[in-house]
Amino acid sequence: MFTVTESALTELAAFFTENPKSGIRLYLAPGGCSGPRIGLALDEPNELDHVEEAEGYTFCCTKELWATIAGATVDATPMGFLVIPEHPLPNMGGGCGCPSCGTGSCSGGCH
Repeated sequence: MFTVTESALTELAAFFTENPKSGIRLYLAPGGCSGPRIGLALDEPNELDHVEEAEGYTFCCTKELWATIAGATVDATPMGFLVIPEHPLPNMGGGCGCPSCGTGSCSGGCH
């Protein structure tokens, strides 16, 4: 299942009023203490991609990523876009052993 919330649609419409409309790629981005996350970037789909159409927008990601997440919800928050996968990514929210927060173990405040 793939969903784009009303708040995300509002933000996309505002962005594309001043920019040429293009495809939107979901990609695996490093997430620091929280583990990997799904990011968004402007990009056109190719033959290796899974493609979803939503409210006049084309979203794409690699078929491998789609097989891992099995769907997503794209939302907009005051901090930017948030992509919530249907199936959580490995290590999502784990926070253990994160060198950037300096804990190196689950006992730290990195969660």
